[in-house]
Amino acid sequence: MLFGPGGFAIFIVAMVLGLATQSFVNSAYRRNSARPLPGGLAGSDVARRFLDSEGLANVAIEITPGSLTDHYDPRANVLRLSRDVYYGNNVAAAGVAAHEAGHAVQHARGFAAAKARMALVPAANLGSQAGPVLVMLGLIFGYGGQFSELLINAGIVLFAGAVLFQLVTLPVEFDASRRGLAALTTTGSVVPGDEAGARQVLTAAALTYVASALISVLYLLQFIGIGRRD
Repeated sequence: MLFGPGGFAIFIVAMVLGLATQSFVNSAYRRNSARPLPGGLAGSDVARRFLDSEGLANVAIEITPGSLTDHYDPRANVLRLSRDVYYGNNVAAAGVAAHEAGHAVQHARGFAAAKARMALVPAANLGSQAGPVLVMLGLIFGYGGQFSELLINAGIVLFAGAVLFQLVTLPVEFDASRRGLAALTTTGSVVPGDEAGARQVLTAAALTYVASALISVLYLLQFIGIGRRD
């Protein structure tokens, strides 16, 4: 999505933010991976305790390939944890597992922001791919003409859907972390003080969503600027 000097500047900002947030996430995860959980609990045990305490014994927990690929699948009603989190007997694994279990609780309770995000998935997929392409085609097919203007405006509208999805994602992720962190204490999964380590991991992960949303907003503003240019 490099459209002139502005697009290149956004690209550089995106690279810097991406590297910085990923480094922060990795550092927080490594640091808290060295802090063991009480009683030999693993991440899967933490998630199970949380889900059962919310009356969600019907939510299955499975292992998924990869590292930090943990997620809740609302269609299958399954919580999928990476091997390191599933078997991990440490504070970092507990934080990630509790966060993902928080998404399952959101789904069960009909959390409005989570429902809105699910509804926006098709628009996000289409907008993130087709939006920039239409803007580029508008510039290629004779900037300033009616057809060019139509393409650019269509691209802006589609990309705005993807940006809206990312903005709605923020309260969903923050709420899942809030629920998960509270559950770590109420279910006795961490000893007093260790929840701070889990909070560090989830705060670092949340920054990746914030950075991604910020970059998307900057690109959207650039596209809007292109559309208004004489």
